[in-house]
Amino acid sequence: MANSLPAVTMYSRKNCHLCEVAKDVVESAHNDAEFSFEVIFIDGDATLEKEYGEEVPVTLINGKRHDYFKVNRERFIEAVLHPHQ
Repeated sequence: MANSLPAVTMYSRKNCHLCEVAKDVVESAHNDAEFSFEVIFIDGDATLEKEYGEEVPVTLINGKRHDYFKVNRERFIEAVLHPHQ
């Protein structure tokens, strides 16, 4: 499916201020780029907590790690618009 939307996944925790800020940045980018967006909470999942626990929020684009701790809006939009570069 060549024309599918880029898939953005954010690994997050409940009651995480940085996670909320990063989520707001990603959601605001919908004004400039089209993508699907899913937030996955790692709380209580030992595997996800081991992989992402020290770095949340962790943002992936099409399954590839893009950012952690913070999301730079301009760099994020560029990566969504040109995911293979």
